[in-house]
Amino acid sequence: MAKVHTESVARLVELLCGMPGVGERTAERLAYHILRLSDEEAQALSEAIRDVKAKVRQCSTCYQFAESDPCPVCADPRRDRSTICVVEEAQDAVSIEQSGGYRGLYHVLCGRLAPLEGYEPEDLTVEDLVRRVAEDEVREVILATDPDMEGEATALFVREALAGLAVKVTRLARGLPSGSQLDYANAAILADALEGRREMKK
Repeated sequence: MAKVHTESVARLVELLCGMPGVGERTAERLAYHILRLSDEEAQALSEAIRDVKAKVRQCSTCYQFAESDPCPVCADPRRDRSTICVVEEAQDAVSIEQSGGYRGLYHVLCGRLAPLEGYEPEDLTVEDLVRRVAEDEVREVILATDPDMEGEATALFVREALAGLAVKVTRLARGLPSGSQLDYANAAILADALEGRREMKK
């Protein structure tokens, strides 16, 4: 049987398949779209990938991606420093920020409790969060993990880690559909979920 793809196209498809949410068919469509790009467009795409890898890093305070350390949110004196919104991934913070309904700080866990996906408690940045809450004048921690089984388990784990500290711990309201992901929710839903957040009891 003849090869379906050339060697270089097959390698590109394989690499694209490694991206979240990209199956083989989608990877093939993306690969052939890239083949149809002009040399200038392909070069611009290549340079954009190289630039983002060279310039973007994680903020040493909140673990959000930025081109400066601290990131613009952590460095902004106008932000409410008494509130920290805890999210699973950096793109979740971007989604909440775009909702326009939050003016506090963030903390990115860099994952969630999901042993089958390779995420264990020691892989998360929970210890750094506890240190931030203990050292800074934080009055509220908003747990904005996804409203699915892993997200709920992660929220409970963080709640327990903060149990010995004098801080109010809240959870996003149930305006978010169960089993959904924050980065797919629209701005209005996220704004309502923030406004109606509820306290998590010890």
